[in-house]
This record gives sequence, structure tokens and C-alpha cells, in this order.
Amino acid sequence: MKIAILGATGMSGQTIYQEAVDRGHDVTAFVRNEAKSKETLGDDAKLKVADVFELTTEDLTPFEVVVNALGTPRGRDMGYLHIDMAAHLIRILRNTTSPRIFFMLGAASLLDKDGHPFIDSFVKDPSSDSWIDTPLMQVHEYHFLQTVTNVNWVGISPSLSYGPGPKTGYVRNDKNQALFDSSGKPNLTSGNLATALLDEI
Repeated sequence: MKIAILGATGMSGQTIYQEAVDRGHDVTAFVRNEAKSKETLGDDAKLKVADVFELTTEDLTPFEVVVNALGTPRGRDMGYLHIDMAAHLIRILRNTTSPRIFFMLGAASLLDKDGHPFIDSFVKDPSSDSWIDTPLMQVHEYHFLQTVTNVNWVGISPSLSYGPGPKTGYVRNDKNQALFDSSGKPNLTSGNLATALLDEI
């Protein structure tokens, strides 16, 4: 399968890239810096140097799957880039059924055990001013995507605790609630997220 990964050198992107390559897919990493990307993904990585905000319909339609794994620095009021990027990708893929596009969302839009979005408790945290921007913008991104009916999109969110790590097994949950690892804890490693995403593909 032909897969494009945007943000392939970030924590999630590089793990998804490697998992896809390991499974034998034809994977292209869309990157900004070729030399740095080869340091991260390897000299044999298939790269396309591009500004993701300048991608066109013709750039993406040759692929069967596109993974938007772009991240933004937390605490720098740049979370709006998640919305801008989603809007751009949706615009250039309007009225298409392929590629299928995966959006990496945040845990803030997931539901707690009582069915309430975690963002509701996040904004009440007295310390949230320093980090709430990105989670809040990703909730708005999800709400925007929910209005889209003429693009083949999928949203995937990590759990409350998410960080680099190997694949160790995961429990799938399709009810918009936080994922738990195989031991029942609300943790998710980048390896397990990559596995879950590729299993969905």
C-alpha cells in the first residue's frame, strides 16, 4: 500500500513510518529538511521535501493513505496550526474517497468514565495556562472534522499518558474513550499507537 506520512520525523511520525516500512508498505515521508530527516529515518528513507501547507491535490492523490502526524510545540500558542493544517488537507481532498487520511488528534477530546470530554477538566486545572493551547486547538480540529462528509478521514487519539516507547500490546476501544494498555492503565507508547494505526489501515 502506498502511504504518505506528514510530520514523519516527530515522535509519532517516525514510529508510524518505521512500523509501516516493517510491514512492507511503500512509504513516503514528507519532510522539511532532507539531511536531518535521513539522520532520523535512515539514508534509505523515501523522502519528499515539501512545505505541507503548499501541498496540492496532485501531491496526495497518488497515495492510498495519508497520515497527518504533524505536531506543534506545546506552550507556544501555536496550536492553531493543527486547525490550519486540517483545513488545508480537507480543502485539497474535497469530494474524494482516496486517499484515506488519518489525523493524529489529542486526548482532550476523548471521554472520561462518565462520558465527559477530558478538555472540560483540563481547562479547570490551575496550571493549564502553560499548556492548554494545543489540547484546546486539537478539540476544535476534531469538531471541524466532524462536519466533513466528503473526505475519507479517520481521527486517532493517544491516551492520557503518551510518550516514546516500544510496542507492547494494546486494547482497542472504538467508543471515543481513552485507550488503555494491555495492563489496563491509561498509558500509550508511540510503538503501540503506530501498531494500532497500521492495524486500522
